Amino acid sequence: MKILIVTDAWEPQVNGVVRTLKQTRAELIKMGHTVELITPQQFRTFPCPTYPEIRLSWRPGKKIAQFIDTFKPDAIHIATEGPLGMATRRYCIKHKLPFTTAYHSRFPEYVQLRFGIPLSWTYGFLARFHNAAEAIMVPTRVVVEDLEARGFKNVVMWSRGVDLDIFKPGARERLQTRHPIFVYVGRVAVEKNVEAFLQLDLPGSRWVCGDGPAAATLKAKYGEAQGVHWLGVLNQTELAEVYNAADAFVFPSRTDTFGLVLLEAMACGCPVAAYPVTGPIDVIGTDGPGALNDDLGKACLDALRVDRDAVRKHAEKFSWAAASRQFLTHLHPFTAHAQQEVALVVEGAGQ
Repeated sequence: MKILIVTDAWEPQVNGVVRTLKQTRAELIKMGHTVELITPQQFRTFPCPTYPEIRLSWRPGKKIAQFIDTFKPDAIHIATEGPLGMATRRYCIKHKLPFTTAYHSRFPEYVQLRFGIPLSWTYGFLARFHNAAEAIMVPTRVVVEDLEARGFKNVVMWSRGVDLDIFKPGARERLQTRHPIFVYVGRVAVEKNVEAFLQLDLPGSRWVCGDGPAAATLKAKYGEAQGVHWLGVLNQTELAEVYNAADAFVFPSRTDTFGLVLLEAMACGCPVAAYPVTGPIDVIGTDGPGALNDDLGKACLDALRVDRDAVRKHAEKFSWAAASRQFLTHLHPFTAHAQQEVALVVEGAGQ
């Protein structure tokens, strides 16, 4: 089957959306499918206001139409609600082609944090965008229920995975600072609530791995004098070394829908400390391989007592192959042979 995935989030961004799409594409290709991507790298772009690391495509409609007409996909999936996603949506509606979408992050909460725009306005826009799709794929059951309560229709589950060959228990020598070592990995931005971690009065040392619009401000405020050490963006092999060196992985976000970094840390045997909110609850569970508490400092200290072997075993339940098969079953192909292929996958999944 020929599958087209359209995304406004792509390299050089380093985030869960990009990693999810790259892993899903690789798994679908292993299954024998042809997968093409439309990304900002194929267009003239301009920096997103207040977030210049994100590049937005300039007037992509004509080029997207030409690409679709040439590629002739059997199914179209729109991963994001940016300029590329909106242009592809318009094309599909105009040509009466079914398509699916995905809801990767709590964008309305991010917009409210940055600009003070009411949640109802942004959720209203997103509901109109996504409800034209045959299926809206989301990572957890809690997000399904949240969106349905806000008027979203045809919401389905598409879980996530982790590369257990890269992220696995190993040497614990990467970070040579005082123990216990607490680590945050991810985008350094206001919506990630990183400062809630940096403000904690914890023993040992703290590390931040990543970059983002709030990095410069937070680096100036929290440095080695406060027991905080900074690393930039790392590749997956380097991240695995960091997770292994850490005594606990701290996830201060209250707005993520899933959090791939949770799985990466746990696959290395590193217990997680987080708030009891969507994402951590779905990945870890209320009594899983980590510590969830509204008092993040207490969660950090409780996580130190979690058995690392149990943490790894929990992560082994998640695979990209299974997640990608789930993605495939939700596609709505518009050619007969592709519909038969998906039907066979759905039948196999039900056995």
